[in-house]
Amino acid sequence: MPIRTLDTDHRFSQLPSRVVAERLRALHPREPFNILALSGGGAAGAFVAGAVAGLTRSGTWPDFAVVTGVSAGALVAPYAFLGPTWDTHLVDAFTGEAAAHLLQTRGLSAFFGSSLYSGRPLKELVDTYASDAMIAAIAREADKGRLLLVATTNVVTGEPVVWDLGAIAKHGGSSARTLFRDVLVASASVPGIFPPVIIRIREDDASHDEAHVDGGTTVPFFVPPAFLQTPPEALGDTHRTTLYVIIDGPLSEPARTTRLTARTIMSRSIHAGLDHMLLTSLELTAATAQLQGATLKYSAVPHAYPHVDLFDVRAATRQSLFRYAYECAQSGLLWTAFRRADDDDGKVASTAQTQTVPCPADDAFIRYFASR
Repeated sequence: MPIRTLDTDHRFSQLPSRVVAERLRALHPREPFNILALSGGGAAGAFVAGAVAGLTRSGTWPDFAVVTGVSAGALVAPYAFLGPTWDTHLVDAFTGEAAAHLLQTRGLSAFFGSSLYSGRPLKELVDTYASDAMIAAIAREADKGRLLLVATTNVVTGEPVVWDLGAIAKHGGSSARTLFRDVLVASASVPGIFPPVIIRIREDDASHDEAHVDGGTTVPFFVPPAFLQTPPEALGDTHRTTLYVIIDGPLSEPARTTRLTARTIMSRSIHAGLDHMLLTSLELTAATAQLQGATLKYSAVPHAYPHVDLFDVRAATRQSLFRYAYECAQSGLLWTAFRRADDDDGKVASTAQTQTVPCPADDAFIRYFASR
């Protein structure tokens, strides 16, 4: 999985993830190497946002060398990358009223255009929060040798593209902010719902335009496998690589009655495809982490939590899911550690609850997945 980065001469280049991982390791010798991967899920992105805010409030927020995001997770990723000092902005972005107006119909023009809804509200929302102050703060963290990566999907090739947002932020100025915003908007632009984002790419001595859409179309979350490889000298518990994955939805959905309308059928179909891709990706990631000597901890929305429609952007829905994830994270009931089925250490999972709905760490199916 190559990483697209911006050079000092404002040209894009593709770096092998192995090379990037080696450089990153060299900058963090004999240090805990933590990676945070955030998934996408439309309106359920409030779960990821609430989990991040709750973790920082609990005082258990690790120092992440790498933060990656896809779709709604891409919109949370900059806040997770910057940490607790940006919590107020995170809460406002994911629980405020502005996001309730994202789905602005295009009327009859939707039949002849590239999407059912206008892309302008999403672009304006991201533009509001991707401020000059945020860009400058991300640039400072990138200078410390940390990585902020976001994935989009190239419409023409159908392949995921991983962008180094820290490298973009370090260039500064209005062009960097515009590009930063466009990548985030593209990563969250569900195909058919929002229009593709056109991004101008300068490589070598030529420039061309690329159309990009939701990164979740091709990857539900991502971490380059090369990043999980733990060097022999770092295999001790203190320096081991730890991957944290937050999934803003259930690991699978039960059968339910679906109204036969265009919107509900589209939502259900997207959910079904994402569910299958998600489980496969999580299983492959868990296997890779074990082979590479890394630890995997993950969280997802329990089955018992009321279903959240992909396009239900009402403030009340987002606020409720945000609050649920926030309280579970603050109470230390967010993570489940993946382990082999024969790795029975005799520990009993917590049964404490802070909600009517059990927290992710107490959910039976999430725990089952960790041990199967």
